[in-house]
Amino acid sequence: MPHSVLDIAAAPARFHDDVRRGDLRRRGARLLRISGGLWLATAVFGQLLFALYVAIFYGRAALQGRFQDWNKVLAHGYVPGDWFLNLVLGMHLLFVVLIVAGGALQLLPALRRRAPAFHRWNGRLYLLSAAILSLGGLALAWVRGTVGGAAQHVSVSLNALLILVFAGIVWRLARERRVDAHRRWALRLFLAVSGVWFFRIGLMLWLAVHKAPVGFDPDSFTGPFLSFLGFAQYLLPLAVLELYLRVQDRGSPVAQVAVAGGVLVLTLMTLGGVLAATMGMWMPRL
Repeated sequence: MPHSVLDIAAAPARFHDDVRRGDLRRRGARLLRISGGLWLATAVFGQLLFALYVAIFYGRAALQGRFQDWNKVLAHGYVPGDWFLNLVLGMHLLFVVLIVAGGALQLLPALRRRAPAFHRWNGRLYLLSAAILSLGGLALAWVRGTVGGAAQHVSVSLNALLILVFAGIVWRLARERRVDAHRRWALRLFLAVSGVWFFRIGLMLWLAVHKAPVGFDPDSFTGPFLSFLGFAQYLLPLAVLELYLRVQDRGSPVAQVAVAGGVLVLTLMTLGGVLAATMGMWMPRL
């Protein structure tokens, strides 16, 4: 059936509407990419500061034979005579440094394009480090013990199990050459591995805002806020990532702009937590 005169007359208007919607979608997607990139750059910067602190503080004490200095920070750190778990703790700290540095390198797009072989081997080392870090964390939490109550033990254990599961999925997808799915699960693994770091910057940001240990007892290191933070340190970033990916794939321009604005707010909060942790926790001990 031939088009009516009204349909033909309305065609230019519909064309311009489609162009305008496409332009808005491109702008929304661009804002989303920029906000995600800014957060990632802030997180990598903060994690490198954390790795530098771990390497200098714990490494210097170990090289000087003053392992007892670890107990200035760790409530259940070095125990004289317990050589096996002391070794596990030392390896745990070493792999913290390796996994932070390796993760930062894995996230560089230019390195993936120009040095794919290095990306693959560094990825294997990253997955191995993640597995060792998780298993060591489980052993230290349940055999030697950690600060806090049952909620802290359960949250640490769940974090370790998620890391192991995510690492297995990332490995399988890489072998199957499913690049896009591999990249997304690698981001999930990166956030799960970063749980310990999220806990520290989240706690220091909370203290910087409230100027006091609100919501928990600093002596027993227990309380509702710490119980919440124990799970939020990895579940909240993972939830934000899922929202980001869904809006990136099929979100409206309005949704993309809204999520981009939310990610920018989280970037500022992350930067605030990094600065608070650096000035209040890491720098004074170096």
